Amino acid sequence: MDGGSRGGSARRLGGELIAAAERLGTLGADALGRITVGARATTAVARSGLLGPERPDRLIRVAAGVVRLGPIAGSCAGAAARWGGRPALVDDEGALSYEEIDARSSALACAWADRGLGPGDGLGVLCRNHRGFVDALFAGAKLGMRVVLLNTEFAAPQLAAVAARERLSAIVADDDLIPRTEAAGLPVYVTGDGGGEGTEALISRALGRSPGAPSEHATLVLMTSGTTGTPKGAQRRDVRTIETLGALLSRVPLRTKEATLVGPPLFHALGLAQAMLAFNLGSAIVVSRRFDPEAMLALAERHRVTALIVVPAMLQRILALGHERIRSFDTGALRVIFSAGSQLPGSVATETMDVFGDLLYVLYGSTEVAYATLAAPADLRAAPTTVGPPVLGATVKLLDESGREVPVGSSGRIFVSNGVEFEGYTDGGGKEVIDGLMSSGDVGHFDAHGRLFIDGRDDDMIVSGGENVFPQEVEELLIGHPSVADAAVVGVPDEDFGARLAAFVVPASGCEPRADDLREHVRVNLARYKVPRDVSFVEELPRNATGKVLRRELGGAAARPNVSPRSGP
Repeated sequence: MDGGSRGGSARRLGGELIAAAERLGTLGADALGRITVGARATTAVARSGLLGPERPDRLIRVAAGVVRLGPIAGSCAGAAARWGGRPALVDDEGALSYEEIDARSSALACAWADRGLGPGDGLGVLCRNHRGFVDALFAGAKLGMRVVLLNTEFAAPQLAAVAARERLSAIVADDDLIPRTEAAGLPVYVTGDGGGEGTEALISRALGRSPGAPSEHATLVLMTSGTTGTPKGAQRRDVRTIETLGALLSRVPLRTKEATLVGPPLFHALGLAQAMLAFNLGSAIVVSRRFDPEAMLALAERHRVTALIVVPAMLQRILALGHERIRSFDTGALRVIFSAGSQLPGSVATETMDVFGDLLYVLYGSTEVAYATLAAPADLRAAPTTVGPPVLGATVKLLDESGREVPVGSSGRIFVSNGVEFEGYTDGGGKEVIDGLMSSGDVGHFDAHGRLFIDGRDDDMIVSGGENVFPQEVEELLIGHPSVADAAVVGVPDEDFGARLAAFVVPASGCEPRADDLREHVRVNLARYKVPRDVSFVEELPRNATGKVLRRELGGAAARPNVSPRSGP
């Protein structure tokens, strides 16, 4: 079936479902709403090609895999049944098909079962973006384990503390990360050719074997970003539903059997979610162990990548190459640049579309609430700093401190409901919930067109002289200055005002901005109390593996003298 007929069939199917839902109005508004959302999600998924004609035996095998193995491991077995020998993963070592990934992860699961690992045990995955991560994820899931995705930036003491808290039974890690695992005192399996207990050796010895159905389905634990404190473990049993797929596919033109380049770490919610989406669409997932802007563009050219997944810091580094260098790569196959993970500066959004075309999509969500809103190119052209309107099936409300909705244009705490929120932190805690909506931890406002804007994190707010300041507004303005490549603003203690603003600025290439000029730039555009008293120039900002600024490090640096070789005017 060609794209035109498939799209027409999808629209007819969705229209019929919506019409049927309207005829069932006696079910009530909530039920009618769920049916309508489901119908629109089905239309979007069908338009992607995922619901095209399929052999009945294949569909039975796909469904049976999910029932037998659970959503995570079942998606691996189901994709192998449906997509077979198509390329599934392309990493620095070459390509693997869907069938090969299924066979490899089954073999690794059997090898680990022989060593006593099984349902409910904790498996820590300390891997960069390559086949070893995928092998471990699906192998642990096929055994019904708690698969804990560890940040590769963890220092040894932090890793040991997380391993104890999450009750890990074993760790699988890249060879250069093994020294960091020693303090945890657990069995460690090295990815690749790591001798007898290396994952490649284990796979080769057990290839052809398959584990039985686990007595319980796997749980996935992702670490929060930890930019303001110790990372927490957020647990979920991700369920692949028509509604979840439809939420993104209704706004983003992803299609089956294409190629998606995933730049962010796979241990991060963004990288993992987009890789799993591509996996379920039968698309090749292109990854590399380390990010390099030119290497990313070269991969996009070589593999005719149609979707590029990035965090804002990656886009900034790509744009820093210069338009001429960027255009020397053939990225003509790109239809989607998908950014999430942290706020994308408006100037970066505009420049990205000027260079690559109107194919930028910006998602707002979090590890805990999953997705909330999504800005399409038209939204970003109209309002470059927006994160867009709520996605299909998501409810987003802005509440004041008393739990009441705030008027359009006013700032409020962001609360989200979408049916796929996390199950809670592994320490027993959770996020605040009001009337079924979960706090994202951010503050924002809606404009008259229903587009959301993020004002900042609730805990990033700086109270200076009795006035509330969110750093993001000042950062956005500084980054828009032609002599500034990047900037971050934090609050530091002040005897007179309680706190004052300190800006850390990365100069643009070839520029030497003056602190007084930047202060004046802020003064003529924002209120006087938002002007940074301190301006320090640094070579780069401290960021975590997903590109988020580590504000606690900047706050500590601002409290010390001689914060940088170039500070002041």
